[in-house]
Amino acid sequence: MALLIILIICFVIILASSQPCQTPDDFVTATSPGHIMIGGLFAIHEKMLSSDDYPRRPEIQKCVGFDISIFLHTLAMIHSIEMINNSTLLSGVKLGYEIYDTCTDVTVAMAAALRFLSKFNCSREIVELKCDYSSYMPRVKAVIGAGYSEITMAVSRMLNLQLMPQVSYESTAEILSDKIRFPSFLRTVPSDFYQTKAMVHLIQKSGWNWIGIITTDDDYGRLALNTFAIQTAANNVCIAFKEVIPAFLSDNTIEVRINQALEKIIAEAQVNVIVVFLRQFHVFNLFNKAIERNVNKTWIASDIWSTATKITTIPNIKRIGKIVGFTFTRGNMSSFHSFLQNLHLFPSDNNKPLNEYAMLLSACAHVKDSDLSQCISNHSQGTLTYKANKDIERNFSLRNDFLWDYTEPGFVHSIQLAVFALGYAVQDLCQAQDCQNPNAFQPWEQIQSKCSKECSPGQMKKTTKSQHICCYECVDCPENHYSNQTDMDHCLLCNNETHWAPVRSTVCFEKEVEYLSWNDSLAILLMALSLLGIMFVLAIGIIFTRNLNTPVVKSSGGLTVCYVILLCHFLNFANTGFFVGEPQDFTCKTRQTLFGVSFTLCISCILMKSLKILLAFSFDPKLQNFLKCLYKPIPIIFTCTGIQVVICTLWVILAAPTVEENVSLPRVIILECEEGSVLAFGTMLGYIAILAFICFIFAFKGRKLPENYNEAKFITFGMLIYFIAWIIFIPVYATTFGKYLPAVEIIVILISNYGILCCMFFPKCYVILCKQETNTKSAFLKMIYSYSSHSAGSLAMSHVSLDSTNSNIPMTNPSPGGKSAAWQKSKDLEEQVFGRICRENATSISKTLPRKRISSI
Repeated sequence: MALLIILIICFVIILASSQPCQTPDDFVTATSPGHIMIGGLFAIHEKMLSSDDYPRRPEIQKCVGFDISIFLHTLAMIHSIEMINNSTLLSGVKLGYEIYDTCTDVTVAMAAALRFLSKFNCSREIVELKCDYSSYMPRVKAVIGAGYSEITMAVSRMLNLQLMPQVSYESTAEILSDKIRFPSFLRTVPSDFYQTKAMVHLIQKSGWNWIGIITTDDDYGRLALNTFAIQTAANNVCIAFKEVIPAFLSDNTIEVRINQALEKIIAEAQVNVIVVFLRQFHVFNLFNKAIERNVNKTWIASDIWSTATKITTIPNIKRIGKIVGFTFTRGNMSSFHSFLQNLHLFPSDNNKPLNEYAMLLSACAHVKDSDLSQCISNHSQGTLTYKANKDIERNFSLRNDFLWDYTEPGFVHSIQLAVFALGYAVQDLCQAQDCQNPNAFQPWEQIQSKCSKECSPGQMKKTTKSQHICCYECVDCPENHYSNQTDMDHCLLCNNETHWAPVRSTVCFEKEVEYLSWNDSLAILLMALSLLGIMFVLAIGIIFTRNLNTPVVKSSGGLTVCYVILLCHFLNFANTGFFVGEPQDFTCKTRQTLFGVSFTLCISCILMKSLKILLAFSFDPKLQNFLKCLYKPIPIIFTCTGIQVVICTLWVILAAPTVEENVSLPRVIILECEEGSVLAFGTMLGYIAILAFICFIFAFKGRKLPENYNEAKFITFGMLIYFIAWIIFIPVYATTFGKYLPAVEIIVILISNYGILCCMFFPKCYVILCKQETNTKSAFLKMIYSYSSHSAGSLAMSHVSLDSTNSNIPMTNPSPGGKSAAWQKSKDLEEQVFGRICRENATSISKTLPRKRISSI
């Protein structure tokens, strides 16, 4: 038995001496059990030691060069998983992790990927070869990492075999966006396309056009260089030189290539701006040597090292010149800061990087914080033995702020986003199944899962209170906005002048053109009223023509005046047709000028009638003489109308009304007439109002004429209707909007026309048609007699105290204009009757009474 034990011990010793990595479990860097396992790939060490054996063996060697920044990335993943496990996101389901150190080596990363793909819960670490992995259950459900694009590409091609989700927090190579080559790859950072575009934009805006570029000799560097070169060529920026440095520190030529790059920089003295696509350890070595050679330039940093504390703490770093960098979005770091403060309390049993960090702190306990990073780098190049004791724990707890100083918020936030994206995907899958069973779902199912449901076309993503960009709400696109793809970040704006869109629209609709059309019910009603008005005008014209020699027609001023007024009404009624239908430049100009001139002519004729009535019944000799001089019908009508013609002509010439598309309404385009000049429009209407007001004053003075022939009273009413209509029109017109604006003007024109037409002609037509017995000469004389008797008596009583030397009552001359013999005889009869009444009732009157004109009554 003892011999057997000795043989086993010897076998183990021999096996241990031949293999640095004795078992697959020894290969794991950090692990924690859980119902659902998440893999992690981090380049915690800068390189893997090369083997001195010959021939070289296919074995994983020891990794050296502890990288504090990447160690913090590992802690960020662990912390994010702990946050999910301590929350209610996955109630009853615990996430576990297996984290591997890639040692910045593709081969080591591939070995870790094989471990991820090995069959779950199998006694042997095997990866089965299958044609269909749909039901295959590997060790882990997803992978976080890797950091470097070249390693990520190699790992992704292996994980594609099982469509295992891989979420990178740092790999920015543009080629990784190709879903055909990398269908299961995802990332929480933008690709280099946007970074290089931003760099070129910065260079162009700064006025630089002669630059240099240094990249690594790997997929990341070459792809970034190609993308950057395309961007610079498109923006007239020239690249003076391109230096390529080996990507991995294990390459023995790296120091030589860095020196060659510096010699090139020094030789190209006119190049003062250099773009650097390098990893942190490359930049660290490059800048140290540049400081030694007093190289002072402007350096444009890529996101991979722009915020690295390892670079900013290089001694005399300010001598290097200016550094302008691009970085990732930052998140809330308070929780991670608390995690680092209590890191010494975190279990380190299954966490090799944490144990190694504790050993390095112990070895560098005597070093100041400013030199601690260099001390750790120097000591991590060899082999340390970890011994747990209280001094190590005390040093560990006292140096937690050192880790916080080296934290890169952009990368920590990206790692948190990656972990939480997987957490929400698992939550979505676990709603319909028991995820405490590790076989509940296959890795490829997560690719169909999201933190939030897909936003359909017509919606956009709205970020929730969560700091994770993968978690959002879907909100409908507002009016006049649309989205035509799924998961759009924002809705697109329609062209408000020509298109519109309802809420949650996927397309923009062309606006309908609207105007007051002929088939509109309101337009039909208004046109019917206009036609009715035209029929009334024609009927009145016929009635007056057939009763030309009757007293009513003659008292209206004669057929000529009536025809002119009726013609104006006809034109105004017909003019309303220009307000209906699709507006044209001709109709816009015609409708206002035609209304203004015709209505002014109508009011001018009515003004002359009012002036004539006032002249006929004025008893003040001075006023009568003044009115006689003023009363010139044809010149006044032509003058009043001519002024309006001048106003309208100037309006049409200087600021003519034109057709305008009103696009202020959300869904329609209103085709309307723009008046051209509000001042001209107001002047036209104001001038008509002034004439109407003068007409109203004259008519109001003569409102007490004989009842059956009292035009003045009806003119007064007609003008009142006009004023009321247009006073109401002004505020209504100013506040009305849309296609029915022309209808407002049609209505006020109809009211004005009907008001004047009804007040002036309907009473006369009523007398002509219904009271023919009052439309005779004898009835007319009888009415005059009665009115004159009453008026004479009143005048006699008011002049008793006046001089009575003259007992005869002289008569005034008849009105101008020749009269027929019959009409002269009726005047003589009236004079006799009127004289007799005066003699009987006012014998003591000495005041001379003027005889009333009867030709205008």
